[in-house]
Amino acid sequence: MSKQRKLKDAMHILIDLDLPVGQHNERTALCLLALLDLKPRQPWADAQSALIGITPIMNWAGTHYGAHYAPNTRETFRRQSMHQLVEAGMCLYNPDDPGRAVNSPKAVYQIEPHLLTVLRLFGTAEYAPALATFMAARPSLARRYAKARDMKMVSVKITDGQEISLSPGRHSELIRDIVESFAPRFAPGGELAYVGDTGNKVGFFDRDLLLSLGAQLDDHGKLPDVVIYLRDKGWLLLIESATSHGPVDSKRQIELVRLFEGCAPGLVFVSAFPDRKTFVRYLKAIAWESEVWIADAPTHMVHFNGTRFLGPY
Repeated sequence: MSKQRKLKDAMHILIDLDLPVGQHNERTALCLLALLDLKPRQPWADAQSALIGITPIMNWAGTHYGAHYAPNTRETFRRQSMHQLVEAGMCLYNPDDPGRAVNSPKAVYQIEPHLLTVLRLFGTAEYAPALATFMAARPSLARRYAKARDMKMVSVKITDGQEISLSPGRHSELIRDIVESFAPRFAPGGELAYVGDTGNKVGFFDRDLLLSLGAQLDDHGKLPDVVIYLRDKGWLLLIESATSHGPVDSKRQIELVRLFEGCAPGLVFVSAFPDRKTFVRYLKAIAWESEVWIADAPTHMVHFNGTRFLGPY
């Protein structure tokens, strides 16, 4: 009974906080309780300010509330519960390291401090006026936190006068280097067709260009991090930003060949690394008939080709 009562109270709070109907559910209620580290028999006054990630939230829910979720629901927790709490200014994302990459396994969340004070009053006469005060200030809090997050974004200049912003992290920083440093040197005059982003999945996408080349775009999640079209040479450069993972190995090369099998241009596979140390770590995995570019030595390339330098096979 204590578990069900606590979950009911948490869902009541979600409604009080004016979250969308899509978040009025047990999953989001469990996220809120995990952020507060509030177990079934603890009073709301005992609510804490935990730093906790998605998988630990799911594990916590199973341990303390008997709510067991399959590992493949992790993205649902992130996108359909935690994302809304963050956007509403009710939860902080990576407050210990705001520049942490979106897809980092170390990503954590924390209840907003003012909201924590309000929730500790739940069930008392002081709760309603404290909630009203918080809700009046919430829009400005949400804007302030959103502005702080935006300041951490990685700005990428894609054309003269046009920039895009990517989620913070080494992966996005390397993508910026690919677009701003690799492309002018080794793909001058190239047309940028796609830039991926770990947060939004898409930073830039010229769908019409890729369709005109014959690409199959049913699942852009399988696209490489950067795609550049060299019209004068008839080449399509498929570039992976390899930081903690992701170089073009033999398996990835086959995937990309299948994904772009209808394309008229010749395919060029490039693995980009931030430095030699990262490159050496993945040296054995790099596919033949591909290229390597290292950001801290931007004027050079390593060719895993044998019979020619940069170009399709």
